[in-house]
Amino acid sequence: MFNRFERLPDGPVRSQVLDLARRSGVQVGEVYVVDASKRTTAANAYVTGIGSSKRVVLYDTLLRDFPGDETRLVVAHELAHVHYRDVPNALLFLALVAPVGMFAVSRLTRAWGPGDGLPAGPSSVPALVASVTLVMFLIGTVSHQLSRRVEARADSFALRLTGDAPTFLSQQRRLALQNVSDPDPPALARVLFGTHPTTRQRLGIGLAYEREAAVARSPRAPRARGGPRSPAGP
Repeated sequence: MFNRFERLPDGPVRSQVLDLARRSGVQVGEVYVVDASKRTTAANAYVTGIGSSKRVVLYDTLLRDFPGDETRLVVAHELAHVHYRDVPNALLFLALVAPVGMFAVSRLTRAWGPGDGLPAGPSSVPALVASVTLVMFLIGTVSHQLSRRVEARADSFALRLTGDAPTFLSQQRRLALQNVSDPDPPALARVLFGTHPTTRQRLGIGLAYEREAAVARSPRAPRARGGPRSPAGP
């Protein structure tokens, strides 16, 4: 309703996106570009749709401000979420914790309420607000930890899919500047509010992959080590 989506014209970027989707085992029917620049300077991409209607959507800021190899890494990261079914798994997590959370809110509201024996009313609102805040905080702390693991796994998948650690490292530095993010926030902020690995942690993922790839290419590397795992591997 509020953005314009246009089919990405035939060319190297479109071909690379479709090739990444094919190698990651994700069936993509179309590739679009959205005019995200009218509301943000952030650069991103996402995959949406069901079955053959899946489509990759690229921010125009991503195409405008980032070179093709960095765009490939962003797309590979988003395809990882589809490959591992991260969205359905997140919805399953929500379906499991929401009833438990609402039950906890109910019990806490009764325990912290006025206790005057009257039906719930305006006097119960403070207890309700406190209960919802506490329960959402506890659930959020757990879900954020799971989210950070999911995002780290998507980064590893993108590295295996593209095999381009140097570009991954430069991309993380550019994204930190483009999105105006703190590269290394305080530990408490990371634990309580971080949904993604920090820029510093993501740089560590890229450096670890780069070292692993260098060892695998070395003629003296043990035969059993092999190279980086296939994106479709466990």
